Amino acid sequence: MDGAMFIGTWWSLVPPLLAIILALVTKEVYSSLFIGVAFGALLYTGFHPWNAFVAFFDIMKSSMNLNILIFDVLLGMIIVLMAKSGGSAAYGKWAGTKIKSKKSAMLATTGLGVLIFVDDYFNCLTVGSVMRPVTDRFKVSRAKLAYIIDATAAPVCIIAPVSSWAAAVNSYVPADAGITGFQLFLRTIPYNLYALLTLVMVLYIAITGFDFGLMKKHEQNAAKGDLFTSGGEEFEQIKEEEVCPNGRVFDLVLPVAVLIVSAVGAMIYTGFLGGATDIITAFAGCDAETSLIFATMITVFFMLLLYLPRKVVTFKGFMDSFVEGFKLMIPAVAILIFAWSLKGVGDALGIAAFVEGLVGSNTSASIFIPAIMFMIAIFLAFSTGTSWGTFAILVPIVIAMFPGADRLEMMIIAVSAVLAGAVCGDHVSPISDTTVMSSAGAQSNHINHVSTQMQYATVVAVVCIVGYLIAGFVKIWWVTLGMSIAILFIVLTFMRKYSDGKSGRAAASDPD
Repeated sequence: MDGAMFIGTWWSLVPPLLAIILALVTKEVYSSLFIGVAFGALLYTGFHPWNAFVAFFDIMKSSMNLNILIFDVLLGMIIVLMAKSGGSAAYGKWAGTKIKSKKSAMLATTGLGVLIFVDDYFNCLTVGSVMRPVTDRFKVSRAKLAYIIDATAAPVCIIAPVSSWAAAVNSYVPADAGITGFQLFLRTIPYNLYALLTLVMVLYIAITGFDFGLMKKHEQNAAKGDLFTSGGEEFEQIKEEEVCPNGRVFDLVLPVAVLIVSAVGAMIYTGFLGGATDIITAFAGCDAETSLIFATMITVFFMLLLYLPRKVVTFKGFMDSFVEGFKLMIPAVAILIFAWSLKGVGDALGIAAFVEGLVGSNTSASIFIPAIMFMIAIFLAFSTGTSWGTFAILVPIVIAMFPGADRLEMMIIAVSAVLAGAVCGDHVSPISDTTVMSSAGAQSNHINHVSTQMQYATVVAVVCIVGYLIAGFVKIWWVTLGMSIAILFIVLTFMRKYSDGKSGRAAASDPD
């Protein structure tokens, strides 16, 4: 059988669709991606077993991006070192002396979640362990703490240019897309409605003290001294991890600052090396991958000088953190390798040419694609529990839908919708790693966290669907974002007034 008969046809869609279906059925993304790549290799070689085997590994080797893998490993090392130093615990003690109200406790928790943007796993575990004693003192329910942790983990990482997420998205963009991966990521930020609106909602809830649905019951119980409502007995025997008593707040803050400054500086420098004449064009045309590796290496050396002389971390502990960081990043690395390979198989089968011919330049249909892709990404991420696996599958497909410079803005909007939907689905999925770790970090019953968070996330998701319909029509980011924020405020204000009115009526009807 000749493999050429499958190239540029609807068969090119089968590998990613197969990966999606298997992921939904098995709830497991690694084997699903692997089978998708393997079947794509069989199609490409006309179902010749040996040729498919060779093509599988040839495509994998040619699709891999070593720079991104190096960055992930070094970032994992930084995350482990931050945890070992005791800086997180020191921040918690410092915050406990400064925070004087429940509102301040929730805002400080939100602020720390935003500060630790380099990785969502590290974010969930660190924010929970640091802020839990503070929020307990001001009677913030564990379900509310878990929500704040989860809402400032993945939603923050997906809009942070210096993160493992940015590096991953950068790696999915083909060379002929008309835009670099880093430029694409930067331009998706203002269109990433779920991430931005989730942060707006967290601030609104923290400042106003408004709660609804099941969360309201948890907060009412917490005010009476019951922080858990249910399931608290499972945390009675948990022992806190020992941390270095010599850690200071700057052990957490300074490495993050060095990482940001060195990454931005390296990006601007590589942009000027590429022929840029001003900072804006330098930043847009930079070598992001090399810059991120440089920044992580500088940060590792800085942490060496910051920690070792003060004996915050031993030299052996410092070197062991490299292997521990590698282990921490293995899930992300595995997904990336298979996702790159799936994209490579799609390129070999001519998926871009087929999708372009299928979609064509039908503007009336394309304006609905962002909203549709947002919902598809939610469903896939919710079912599989992984945002990385979701946008690894869908981003290359969406990019192929909008080839050419004339449809670049629609491609950016559609990619943003996939990233936003993947984060949303991951946010509400009971089997998501970040959802589980947010429950663990807050020491909240997992079902309580999932059930309360889902109601809050649904409000934001519905507003996002309207926002992406607006984006498809206007194609202007500030109009889209401004209108979406306004709609969210209107919805929350209406819900708040309705809730207050309902409470007032209930109080009036109770003679006691």
